[in-house]
Amino acid sequence: MKKFKKTALVLTLAIMVALAFGTTAYAAPTGDVAGAIEGTWNDASGQIKTVVNNVVFPAIDLILAVFFFAKLGMAYFDYRKHGQFEWAAPAILFACLVFTLTAPLYIWTILGI
Repeated sequence: MKKFKKTALVLTLAIMVALAFGTTAYAAPTGDVAGAIEGTWNDASGQIKTVVNNVVFPAIDLILAVFFFAKLGMAYFDYRKHGQFEWAAPAILFACLVFTLTAPLYIWTILGI
């Protein structure tokens, strides 16, 4: 019975939070839902572009750069151990890094923003 009360309390709390923070979005007096969505997108697209250019792409670039140099170091140590250098993984990571470094220059024209 104690578990049931705890579950009911958590569920009630979650519903209360959802009701407190949930707001009603009205399309327009005419009921033009598509126009409301387009207007919201037009307002938010600039902010989305700024966040992606200044946060998302640099984070991905940093991760890929770390993986690239780590894989390059591991490939070098494998070369010293076995006498054969594997180029596939470092080449793929380098290509991905170049792609993400140059993506902000052309991705927005492809998406039409």
